[in-house]
Order: sequence, then structure tokens, then C-alpha cells
Amino acid sequence: ILAKVTGQKPHALKFVRASKLPYRIQRQSSGAVSPGDFSDLEALYREAPEYFNFARDVLDNWSQKEKDGRRPSSPALWWVGDQGEEVQWGFEELGFLSRKAAEVLSQACGLRKGDRVIVILPRVPEWWLITVGCIRAGIVFIPATVLLTAEDIQYRLQISKAKCIITNDVVVPLVDSVASECPLLERRMLVSKGGSREGWLNFHALLEAASDEHQPVQTKSQDPMTIYFSSGTTGYPKMVEHSCSSLGIGLIASARYWMKLTPSDTMWGLTDTGWVKFAYSSLFSPWMVGATIFSHGMLQFKPTVVLNSLAKYPVTTFCGTPTIFRMLLQHDVSRYNFKSLTACLSGGEPINPEVIRQWKAQTGVDIYEGYGQTETTLVCFRSKEMKFKPGYIGKPCPPFQIQIIDEDCNQLPPGKEGDIAIRIKPKRPLGLFSGYVDDPEKTASTERGDFYITGDRGIMDKDGYIQFVSRADDIILSAGYRIGPYEVEHALSGHPAVAESAVVSSPDPVRGEVVKAFIILSPAYQSHDKEQLTLELQKYVKEVTAPYKYPRKIEFVQNLPKTISGKVQRKVLRKKEWEKV
Repeated sequence: ILAKVTGQKPHALKFVRASKLPYRIQRQSSGAVSPGDFSDLEALYREAPEYFNFARDVLDNWSQKEKDGRRPSSPALWWVGDQGEEVQWGFEELGFLSRKAAEVLSQACGLRKGDRVIVILPRVPEWWLITVGCIRAGIVFIPATVLLTAEDIQYRLQISKAKCIITNDVVVPLVDSVASECPLLERRMLVSKGGSREGWLNFHALLEAASDEHQPVQTKSQDPMTIYFSSGTTGYPKMVEHSCSSLGIGLIASARYWMKLTPSDTMWGLTDTGWVKFAYSSLFSPWMVGATIFSHGMLQFKPTVVLNSLAKYPVTTFCGTPTIFRMLLQHDVSRYNFKSLTACLSGGEPINPEVIRQWKAQTGVDIYEGYGQTETTLVCFRSKEMKFKPGYIGKPCPPFQIQIIDEDCNQLPPGKEGDIAIRIKPKRPLGLFSGYVDDPEKTASTERGDFYITGDRGIMDKDGYIQFVSRADDIILSAGYRIGPYEVEHALSGHPAVAESAVVSSPDPVRGEVVKAFIILSPAYQSHDKEQLTLELQKYVKEVTAPYKYPRKIEFVQNLPKTISGKVQRKVLRKKEWEKV
């Protein structure tokens, strides 16, 4: 673990492994920093400049304010490990270490502006160093979850043409097993507390030796900055590309209007590093406004750890999925004293109004819902100034103009269901993705007339509040994960018992919805014990794809509903499942 030796200057940073680091940073009033600090970014938000680099134009700016005493002395990053160890970096330390990380990426890894690197790391401090290092060097970073299987990793390496992969000890064997199938992969770098591995660069050793003189690469606002893999319904995950400005500037609205962060706030976003929600809550939005990012390195979600952390640490804003709040409410939340907590945020899937009421009753803190996609920044949200309308996700987020439209792009009147669409003409708003990499047809299919079509259905009331009705596609949202049915069906198809399958969402009281598979068995397996076969198929899927995708429910059927052209009608099966509620 990287940490600063207390009392020493940035150039004296060392590698320190400690079970507990001394608390050295006191929170102060943000009186020296006014909301006017938003103004520069908001000007950029209206009209992006030709050149923009988040590390240079935002983070280094906060580093200078920190040096000048114009920012509270709270850390930029406050990380807590499973064993109670802590890391606290100010913006000056973050700048120092991320410049060294950029040097490692540029020199030791030989990466240049525009090259792609896949980063598969859990919530560890090095994730932030490597990500910011990539931004400084103009390297396109591709975050991915540590839950991926070898097959998932191989697909991502091949389709992305990534030249480098960075990961930890757990994932190394998976990468090694497929590296020979990825001819464009030139470098592998290990982030580990242990020793070196053959064929792998050692990040910690290289970082310690690296120069801190790296100068940020000149990047244009529309240059690619990051790629996220988004689950698809008819194929493998798509590569969603965001530019330096779409997230680096576009998320200022999220920071100011939804999260309402200031430099004296501490933000904790509890999600996986592989999802764009992590970029929302644990990278761009808080640091745009000089707030503290808090993160806990627990490898598995533990409700009591979350509750104890909210009580122990000065977290002012907490963001989680509806599933997280439901699981927390299974405990006696009222006995905890969240003395610093002022607001909670929820996203990733619709939240039940009863969860909002119960959380408020037990904690006194409101949950404000937000809605966005991998392809967008924040689209709609609710804040404390808005009415709480059960079932509604809030109002459109500036600068997006949201309309509910029909197939012919006509705006529908209040109360009528249609497509949730974002106006992109005559001027495309900042915050939307650049497109699907190497897939112009798929990119074009998201546009209709003057609008970007979200693929979701909704209703707008007379006051401008939007109600989320359903997804127009077949994506499954389970415990905050986006799961494409094709990926699960493809995994199932590898088992000899499966002749054909169709995967849909099914209601679940804790996770919101779970994966359900309807399976037609091969003749040789028709007489097998169904309970045993269910367990076998679930185990098989966990082994060949990310475990969170496995079907928690399986139903064996004789046939599947299909169109006249032979396409499986998942919507028929999904309707059948949800009518049971």
C-alpha cells in the first residue's frame, strides 16, 4: 500500500505497509473556497475548449489551491482497507504520485497517446494513480471488474486491441492463460504487495524509481479518454467510448446539482471499479469540485462494515444501488449514528419508494435518485429542492433537453408513455459518449431524427418529472450489475444439456431482479434429475463467465416463444415473470 510518511514532503514519499496509519488531516470549514469555483468548469460545460485534460486542468488546479491554503486540509483520497489500514493523499500527493504513474506507463510500458490499457483492479489506491496517470499521458484506460473470467478477459483484450493490461495477483493466472491468443498485448503489469512474477512488470517497483517530472500530454476535448464495456442484448458487450470532455467536464452537473458537493464534503460511492458509476461517484464528480473521495477496499459487500464506516468516518454523501440500501435495511440501521451524513444517492436501477421511506425513517437522511447510462452522464435526478413523487426519478439534468417521444419523434403529451430521448440537434450536448468503438452502424442506431434514443421507456408529467417505465431492450439489472442475456445464453450453450435457452429478468425482493433462464434440454438429459441439473448448470455458468451473471432461477421448458422469423421473444417470457408479482 502506498502512503505518505507523516510529516515529510512529497518528494520523500515512500512505500509503507502499516496496519494503521496515524490520523493527520483535520477537516476544516470550506470558508476559503466559495461555490464560485464551479464557474470555470461550468463555462467549459457550455462550450468545451479545443484542448482539455482533466489531470492538468482540474486536479493540478486543486493541487495549487491546496498549496496556497485555498482548500480545506481534508484529503483528496481517503482509503480504508479490510484490515483497518488507511491511505490519505492530498491533491499535491495525488499529483506527485500520478505523475510518476504516468511516467511508468509511458516509459516502462512504452505506451503513447491513444494507446489502450485494460485496468482490472478492485478498490485499491493504485487504481486512482493508474487511472489519473493514463489521463495525464493521453492513454485510453479501459476499466473492468475483477469478476471477469479468462474468456471475458480474452474477448476484451482482442476486441479492444489493448497493448497493456494491469491487474492483481488474483487475475494474473487468468490473463496468462489467454495471453497467447492476444497478439497485440505487449505489456502486462502487476499491482501486488508480494513479489514479482515472470513476464510481468512490477508497478510498485517501477513507481518508486520513476521520475515525477512527467508533463501532461496535450489532449483535445474530443480525444478518446476511456472505454467502458456495456452489456448488450444481441451480442457480446459493446465498447462505449467517452472523450476527455464528456466525462471530464460533463459530470460537473452531477457534482453540483445532484450530489451538491463542495470542497468540504466527503463522497463515498459504493460500486465496482469496472462500471461507469464508479467514475461518477469516485473519480470525476467529487474531484471536479475539490471534494474528498472516500473508499473502502472490502472485497465483498458487508452491510455491517458499511454501516460502521458511515458512523466512524466523516462521509457526508453516500451513493449506492437500491440493492445496497435494501440489504442495509435488513439490519437495525437506527442504532447507528451517522453524524456527518447529509445525503444519500441511488442509481443503477429504479428504487422502490418504500426503501426511501424506511431509510429516511431510520436515519433521518433522504435518498435522491439519479438516472443515467454508460453512454451518457447524469440524465435525470431528484434533489432536495424537488418534490418526492413516488415512482418518478426526477427532472432532466442540465444541459440535456429530455423529451418523451413516439416512433416519429413527435413529443408526447404529459402522461403518455414513449421513448426517453435526449435532443442532440442542432447542437450535441456535452456528456454523451463519442460512439461505439468500431461499430458505426450501432452508433447510428441510437439516433432518430434530432434525438439520442436511450432505449428506455418513460412518462413525463405536467410538472416535468419523469417516470421510468421499462427498458426497451432486454438488459437485466441485478444488484447494480448490467447483464446482457446473450452472454448468459452463450455460456449455457456450452453445456451439453442445453439445446436452447432464453434469459430474462425475474423479480427478486433483495436484488430487484435476477437472471432467469428458460432452458430446452437436449434429448440425452430429458430424464435427468432437474434439481441436480439446475445446480450443475449454475456451477457451470459461474465457471465460464463472471459469477454475477449466473441464472439464480432456471425453468425447464419444452419450447420457447418465437417470432415468425424464429427469433426468441424474450419480452413474452419477461412479461410472464413479472406478472407473478
